[in-house]
Amino acid sequence: MNYIVIGFLWLAICLYIILGGADFGAGIVELFSRKKERKYTQKIMYESIAPIWEANHMWLVIAIVILFVGFPDIYSFASTYLHIPLVLMLVGIIARGTAFTFRHYDAVEDQWQNVYTHIFYYSSLLTPFFLGMIGASSISGTLNPDAKNFLDLYVFSWFNFFGVCVGLFTVAICFYLASIFSLRETKAGYNLNLMIKKAKQSMIFVVATGILVFISAYTSGIPLLERVFGHWIGIAAVVTASLFLGMLFIFIKTKKLLLVRVLAGAQILMILVAATYQLYPDIILLHNGNHLSLTENIAPEKTIIFLGWALMIGCIFILPFLFYLMYSFSRRNAKE
Repeated sequence: MNYIVIGFLWLAICLYIILGGADFGAGIVELFSRKKERKYTQKIMYESIAPIWEANHMWLVIAIVILFVGFPDIYSFASTYLHIPLVLMLVGIIARGTAFTFRHYDAVEDQWQNVYTHIFYYSSLLTPFFLGMIGASSISGTLNPDAKNFLDLYVFSWFNFFGVCVGLFTVAICFYLASIFSLRETKAGYNLNLMIKKAKQSMIFVVATGILVFISAYTSGIPLLERVFGHWIGIAAVVTASLFLGMLFIFIKTKKLLLVRVLAGAQILMILVAATYQLYPDIILLHNGNHLSLTENIAPEKTIIFLGWALMIGCIFILPFLFYLMYSFSRRNAKE
C-alpha cells in the first residue's frame, strides 16, 4: 500500500503541474500579449481553461492531504522551513482566483476592471514562480535546519540563483502549456495563427530557461547533470521529451490539436521523471547531508492502509466526472 500512496502523490503533483500549469499560463499568455491582441487572447484563454478552472487546485489539495496524513514529518518540515514561499504561493492562488472571478462577473465595468486584470496577470506569473522555487529548494540541498539566523534558516534556502532559475523555468512551462492547450479552442484564421506563434515563442522560452537551470545548478555545486543524465531512464526521458517537441511541430502544422495536447502533457511527465528518478525515494535533501524519504519518513502502516483505500475509492468518484467535464466543454466549443 506504501507504493500506491506514493504513486498517488506523484500523480497528483504531475496533474497539478500540467492542468494547474495550463491554468496559470492563461494569465501569463495574456500578460505577454500586445495590447491589440489581448482581446482575442483573453477570449481564447477563457475557453481553454474553462474545463479545469474549477478543478485544477483539487490536485494540489490531494497532494497536501497525502503529505499531511501519510508523511507528517515531511509535511511538518516543509511547512516550517518553506513557510514564506508557501504562503506567497497560496496568497497568489487566492488573489488570482478572486481577480479572475471579479473581472469576469463584475456587473459594473469601471477602473476596477483594470485592477482585477493586473492582479490576475501578476498572480498568474508569481504563483508558479514560487512553486518552482519550493521545488528547487527541496532537491538542491540548501535547506539548513542547523542555521543560526533567520535569513539562512528561512530565506536563502529557497531564494537563491538556482531557485530563481527553476522558478523561471516553471513559469515558462506554464506559458508553454497554456499556449499549447489553447490551440484546440482557437478558431481558424488570425486567432489560430496568433496562438501558434505564441506556442512557438513559449517553446523557445522553455528551452532557454531549461539551459539556465543547468547553468545555475553547475555554478551552485548542485549535481543536476549527473542526476538527470547519470541513468539510462533519465537520458531516455530527455530524449523522448525532445522527440515529442519535434512531433508537436508536425501535429500543429497538420491541425491535429488533440494530439498536441497529449504530447505536451507527456513532455512534462518526461521532464519530471528525468528530474526525480535518481532522487527517489528522497523528496527533500538537506544541507547537512541528511534527507527526508518517502519510504523512511512515513506514517504508521494502518494509517497508510486507510489512506490508500481512500485514494483508490476517491478515484472512482473523481476521475469519471473530471473526464466528463472536459468532454462536455469540448462538445460545447465544437458546436460554437
